[in-house]
Amino acid sequence: MVAPLVAGLAVAAAAYAGRYGIQAWQAFKARPPTVRMRKFYEGGFQPKMTRREAALILGVRESTSLDKVKEAHRRVMVANHPDAGGSHYLASKINEAKDLMLGKAKSSSSPF
Repeated sequence: MVAPLVAGLAVAAAAYAGRYGIQAWQAFKARPPTVRMRKFYEGGFQPKMTRREAALILGVRESTSLDKVKEAHRRVMVANHPDAGGSHYLASKINEAKDLMLGKAKSSSSPF
């Protein structure tokens, strides 16, 4: 007489556990995706480069010292130099960003 009662309770416990598991899985799938990696700048280039955009390109803050700007330019340029398979367009934008952060006046805008 006790055995059917225990079996019924076991089946009911398994059913509740399965229901809870399904609800937890649906809640997990419905949640918004979280960013697991560092978020990078997602936009294209602005027609006229701003100091903020230049800092984003070089990966420094807007108020960074001149030495850090030069170091960041060198680091980014090594990774994107046209002689090493990089893009001429990106190299020109990196150089434009460095010039803007260092306060050098450009005679003309980027040829690209």
